[in-house]
Amino acid sequence: MASHGTAISDPARSGLAARLIAGPAEDPLRRRLAHRRETGRGSPLMTHTAPVAAPAVPLPHARRDVRLFWWAGTCDALGSQTAGFVLPLLLLSLGRSPAQAGAVAGLGAAATLVLGPLAAVPADRGARKQIMVGAALVSAAAMVGVTVAVAAGPVPLAVLLAAVLVERCASACYEAASLGTVALVCPPQEHRRVLSRLQAGERGALVAGPALGGLLFAAAPWLPFLVDALSYAVAAGGIRAMRSPLSPPREQRPRTARPRRDLRAVFAEAGAGVVLVCREPFLRLALVWIAAVNSLLVALYYTTVFALQDHGRGAAPLGLVLALAGAAGLAGALAAPRLVRRHAAARVLVPVSWLLVPPAAALAVARDAWQFGLLLGLLCFLTPPATVALQARIIQLVPPALQARTGTVLATASGAAAALAPALAGLAAGRAGAAATCAGCAVLLAVLALYVTWAAPRRTRGTEEETG
Repeated sequence: MASHGTAISDPARSGLAARLIAGPAEDPLRRRLAHRRETGRGSPLMTHTAPVAAPAVPLPHARRDVRLFWWAGTCDALGSQTAGFVLPLLLLSLGRSPAQAGAVAGLGAAATLVLGPLAAVPADRGARKQIMVGAALVSAAAMVGVTVAVAAGPVPLAVLLAAVLVERCASACYEAASLGTVALVCPPQEHRRVLSRLQAGERGALVAGPALGGLLFAAAPWLPFLVDALSYAVAAGGIRAMRSPLSPPREQRPRTARPRRDLRAVFAEAGAGVVLVCREPFLRLALVWIAAVNSLLVALYYTTVFALQDHGRGAAPLGLVLALAGAAGLAGALAAPRLVRRHAAARVLVPVSWLLVPPAAALAVARDAWQFGLLLGLLCFLTPPATVALQARIIQLVPPALQARTGTVLATASGAAAALAPALAGLAAGRAGAAATCAGCAVLLAVLALYVTWAAPRRTRGTEEETG
């Protein structure tokens, strides 16, 4: 199952918008949304109650539920990284081609993009907990099937493909439903600290998962999939044990303007998050920054792989690069609350955007693995503060009834951008070389920094009431 955190920690994932939290009832954005509803300028098929602040969760419950949610997400991410790392190795060991291995991964990604927005609708309507628990159990069952099939002997590709698709479909539902969970378990003053801890858990899984998967696969090919199945079971148990029902108050849930339930109404509900992102300037700024940084970091990572190959480096140097980058990302996630403190999102986003440019440019002249590792590590260290600042502002802006759908929009855009980046990086490196590709990414990051410098103060003016 995919992670619950940000995409920046893992280029293949996309969850910057995860755990959207209801903001103060007096937020200017909320007043504008209420005005649109009153004047009839909203969606013709969807109306929402006026968003109000969610009732505070008793602190003992909040601490317990946040802890359970952290363990569920971290175990889930660790299991996914463990099995995800060895799945291509399993396919290749069974005599399958790299193209077939890539097709399996591509089909899983497509299932996530299709099912996520649809699963977000019932989650916003109050079924978040049921969807998360059910999806985790279905994923566990699918991975148990893979474990048994691999242990029994050569696995037919059709069987493996079916199990992976079931797991990815369930994972897409889990991911969509998890968006907004912190809104129901975390006091507002704890937003940034909790978000950074969730990121840290997932980044730690990104570091430990592949190594654990490699060791288990060497011992027995079915062991990584058994670990993944157990991680889903732990996630389901952790979510089930949370005392909060993980649903907003009834008056904050969406309702349709008329009792239609045809296909058009369903898609209108699923697209409500797109409408909100298109209407609100700060959400558009966040969408651009997330998608651009995500795709450029993925491109820089793959270009680093190409550069190491061009310089005659083997697998061990690449492992060093991944270890340094992963450790730096973990350190950045842990330091994020102290680095951003109570600063407005714009005051964090602008300097971070500019600080990303020099390391990206320096990658063009790097030659040794430790140089690539340090530079990529610096990029990974810098992104968590901006991620946390963006999350903290997004969770203030998005109404409770749109958290999952809006988060899915941001996650889908980020994931689509990251999916295209490896192919584009490979094409550019093949034609212009790895150094020129890194330089081009640095130029694009500079253009992004210029845009953020111009747009961030305008997009956030009058709406920066940051919580701690």
